[in-house]
Amino acid sequence: MAVQESNPFGQRDPRVITLKEPVAPAPRPAGKPAEAPLLEVEDLNTWFPIKKGVFARTAGYVKAVNGVSFSMRPGETLGVVGESGCGKSTLSRTILRLEKPHSGKIRFLGRDVLSLRGRDLQQYRRDMQVVFQDPHATLNPRHSVLDILTEGMLVHGLIKSKEAEDVAARLLRDVGLQPDAMHRYPHAFSGGQRQRICIARALALTPKMIICDEAVSALDLSIRAQVLNLLMELKDKYHLAYLFITHDIGVVEHIADNIIVMYKGQIVERGPAEQVLLHPKEPYTQRLIAAVPRVGGTAINA
Repeated sequence: MAVQESNPFGQRDPRVITLKEPVAPAPRPAGKPAEAPLLEVEDLNTWFPIKKGVFARTAGYVKAVNGVSFSMRPGETLGVVGESGCGKSTLSRTILRLEKPHSGKIRFLGRDVLSLRGRDLQQYRRDMQVVFQDPHATLNPRHSVLDILTEGMLVHGLIKSKEAEDVAARLLRDVGLQPDAMHRYPHAFSGGQRQRICIARALALTPKMIICDEAVSALDLSIRAQVLNLLMELKDKYHLAYLFITHDIGVVEHIADNIIVMYKGQIVERGPAEQVLLHPKEPYTQRLIAAVPRVGGTAINA
């Protein structure tokens, strides 16, 4: 059942967008050992060299990610919050191995991600999917939705060609679209519908974790709420973990179990979502909270 939520920094307001109430995780039985971490990042540094002079010698580094460490459990949603340029997207690209780190360790299910090669790397890319900010730029305009959703499954040998339409229809239903959409092309959809297609594509390979890199920031407020509700439903249905990256700290209130706040490539605050939102310790976190959009003096949940 949908509930009317209000931002913890303001009073209730009928203009606050409606989000479904997240289901609290079941308490762990007494004496049961804690689950092994799904993802572990240890002292990760992703630096970009600054070249100067005729011979383009390295004069220094832009430390986009500087000494970042954290871990995630299976089924956890970790919110990564910070302003543009703080290093949060570089962090996600490094975890995905789209950027090469200067130093540090990344472990997924106990395995060293940076040393993976061949089939092991292919399996990692299947288990770790991503939804980017701009769905228009991440969908091939020459491919139909059917091709977009099933290409990865065919490459990994998860389905046969004759099963493609049935599987695509199921994925489209899971993200709230009609099965006949599979025969259309990306230009025929709105921004919110395209993002649903991107989410369906990420789900196609049955990943253990999805990185949402500003996945709702380009959407209208009402559509943003719908997509957040969808992500929460899919998390329970597919037993997913999310690394949810955003510049809007008001968004992670509804979806994150824990939050880390990044500033100039470093983590400046971390903790359970409620603790960070209601009792922020760092002035930078307080400024992010104060920047949540307001209408008539009341904070808007986005």
